[in-house]
Amino acid sequence: MNVEVGGVLGFILLICVVYAIVKTAQSGASTGNKVIWIVVLLLLPFLGFILWFLFGPK
Repeated sequence: MNVEVGGVLGFILLICVVYAIVKTAQSGASTGNKVIWIVVLLLLPFLGFILWFLFGPK
């Protein structure tokens, strides 16, 4: 199953993922947790952002 996100929705997703990566890097979580979250966000942008939003480091 191919899911392509382009145009405005792709740009919004890119902004959300970059925001999540920056907030993760600035969090007080351990380095290992930060690396895992950033890798998940880079490999699975849409699902990773949803998981980060629900379960990510606060």
